[in-house]
Amino acid sequence: MIKNVLAIETSCDDTSAAIVTHEGFVRSVISANQDKYHAVFGGVVPEVAGRAHTQMVLPIVEECFKGSNISWSEIDGVVVTNRPGLVGSLLVGVVTAKALAQAYGKPFIGVNHLEAHLLAPFLSDDSYSPPEDFTYPYIALAISGGHTQLYLVEQLGRYRVLGSTLDDAAGEAFDKFAKMLGLGFPGGVQVDQRALSGDPKAYDFPRSLIHEDNFNFSFSGLKSAGQRTLQALTQKQRQQNVADLCASYQEAIVEVLLAKLNKACAHFNLKKAVLTGGVSANSRLRKLGQLWADKNNIQLVIPPLRYCTDNAAMVGFAGIQRMNLGERSDQGLGPSPRVLETDFIYENS
Repeated sequence: MIKNVLAIETSCDDTSAAIVTHEGFVRSVISANQDKYHAVFGGVVPEVAGRAHTQMVLPIVEECFKGSNISWSEIDGVVVTNRPGLVGSLLVGVVTAKALAQAYGKPFIGVNHLEAHLLAPFLSDDSYSPPEDFTYPYIALAISGGHTQLYLVEQLGRYRVLGSTLDDAAGEAFDKFAKMLGLGFPGGVQVDQRALSGDPKAYDFPRSLIHEDNFNFSFSGLKSAGQRTLQALTQKQRQQNVADLCASYQEAIVEVLLAKLNKACAHFNLKKAVLTGGVSANSRLRKLGQLWADKNNIQLVIPPLRYCTDNAAMVGFAGIQRMNLGERSDQGLGPSPRVLETDFIYENS
């Protein structure tokens, strides 16, 4: 039985380490973003992200152990994200995990970052626990800067992809609109904050595919509509109406996300749902999502903010579950920018 693992996450621009138990209890998690390194570029630069990971990963691992009150002798395995993501960033985590596993004589495993997000609802700590009766199967909406997908999570290791974005991810749509407005990086947080004081009905932005009989998403049209709207305004008008612009644009994204989630729950007659990934930290999505769940008698689980963004705790839980099924990776494991064919089941398969 693998009881405790050290987990490392470096798939994009967040460096994170965690110590997690087989029950999903997070003994310690330390995460650091790289916003200050990428803000000047207005987005994540892969080479910069990789270099920052090399500087931060070992100090973060050390801090993680300090916060957990356990030693290497109590660690039964090492888990690391090895797919999908930025290859240079993933490489730092994979090499570090393999080196630590070899140095301390521990088994290790590489896991899929997206699977980790799907299992994040099961995490717990001293201040948070998921509902005791929450279990498989459930519908999961995974939304981030690089992914927007709906899943039917049938059981551990069996994830059916119901629909995906046909173009841009929801997080990217947020970031690009923030950049058009000159709000800074990361853009999604900036839009969310300004939208709090805005009117979500002030501007009429498109809700692409919202009525289509499928589970797919599209946000490229929304981005184009946002650009046209801003081009029609003077700089002064943009500044005066920034809250309304952000609120209206945000509303268009949130309405589509929840409409597709609702469609999936109804189609599969499931009363359990999950919002996960970085965009699930959006305050409007959380508020309207809970209202939707209450209205439709849905058990909606949204992990705390610390487990929504990229973090090693969710990676550790996914890995420890697989290790306790007997799975292991060898020292030949490498990073991959893509998922493996066996990671997910696609609706048309």
